[in-house]
Amino acid sequence: MVTSTQLSLLMLVALTEVPSWPRFWWDLVCDRKGLKSMGQTIYMAGLLIGSVFWGILADRFGRKWILSWSCLQVALTNTSTIFASNFFIYCGLRFLGASGIAGIILTSMMLLVEWTTTRRRATTIAILSCSYSLGQMGLGALAFAVQDWRNLQMAISMPFFAIFLISWWLPESARWLIVTGKPEQGLQELHKVARINGHKEATKSLTIQVLMTSMKEEVASEKARGSLLELFLVPMLCRRSCIMFVTCFCLVMSYYGLVLDLQNLGSDIFLLQAFFGVIDILARVTTPLLLSFLGRRIILVSFHATAGVSILANTLLPRDLQTLRVVFAVLGRGCFGIIFTCVSIYKSELYPTALRMTADSFVQAGGRLGSVIGPLIRMTQPLLAPVVYGVLPIASSLILFFLPETRGFPLPDTMQDLENQKSAAAKGNQRQVVITESTSF
Repeated sequence: MVTSTQLSLLMLVALTEVPSWPRFWWDLVCDRKGLKSMGQTIYMAGLLIGSVFWGILADRFGRKWILSWSCLQVALTNTSTIFASNFFIYCGLRFLGASGIAGIILTSMMLLVEWTTTRRRATTIAILSCSYSLGQMGLGALAFAVQDWRNLQMAISMPFFAIFLISWWLPESARWLIVTGKPEQGLQELHKVARINGHKEATKSLTIQVLMTSMKEEVASEKARGSLLELFLVPMLCRRSCIMFVTCFCLVMSYYGLVLDLQNLGSDIFLLQAFFGVIDILARVTTPLLLSFLGRRIILVSFHATAGVSILANTLLPRDLQTLRVVFAVLGRGCFGIIFTCVSIYKSELYPTALRMTADSFVQAGGRLGSVIGPLIRMTQPLLAPVVYGVLPIASSLILFFLPETRGFPLPDTMQDLENQKSAAAKGNQRQVVITESTSF
């Protein structure tokens, strides 16, 4: 199944999300300890650049090709860091590896979204999101077992060579192939997936004529190639892109403000980290249930506000009330888990197929920018920073009211689907029955 393979890919990706630093190999202590922060900043910059770069290329050349190349890039650059002759070469290789990680995260998530039916989308993305938490927990255990940073780097890098080979077996997004004027290739991928799922009869019933009839609007729109500029030329897309960019920027900045404050909670940071991992998994697993009863927008608004209040409460409570402060910190972490999962689903439903990866990369860039600026605020304004981290989610929750509700709607393939979403929902469901349900996704 494509879904299980995608989950395996992302779990391995999560293992490499946290960089291992050779603190003593280049004597990053005393007057050189600032180089460690510089190296971490370079790594985050690689994620930021990769989020923009690979998303645009994936809309131009396809999701599968970018996924395979990103896997190879991560495997080669991360392995090469073991043999880096100096710290600056190491940082350059980590920058390239980080950009590859961003490409894998973007394309894997988008392939999964575009191969999943509307009814199962929330559950599938929630399961996938849990792989990040499991990967982080697994990395801690692996780092404890493998003390040497070079051996650890090798252990988390080598699997990507295998993933590179496996990725060629994955099918390309049929939606992307059809929208970009390649219906014959899209039909081949649909037949491949039908055979994988044991529905060989679908290869006979699903013909090029049926496909062209069901997707005639998408095929007609293929001449309108998407670009980053189009996100700002079309008023509807510009509004959605700006709101999502600001929302992700505030969300990630506040998230890092919370997780980087563990040492100030006065408890065992390792135990607290375990609590964070458990509550994160529980939150992500709960998200599909919440989405089935509530809309995307109301969940984002309410949990953004709750996360902000939790951070403010944690900041304003006296230091001697450590237990209560830990409760608010864990509550805030759970809110972030729900928000991250919901955003992963919601942002893919706001854009047409031809622009989905480009828009996703732009939104991801907002989050990556927040991850870079968040720690800088704590360094420059240590007293004001906790208040900023708490106010930002509350403020960003207000602008989310200007976004539409997408619960129950199929993924939009054209601008016409966005402009007439209610009337196009029935047609979209009919198309999805022909294309997706015949392959049992």
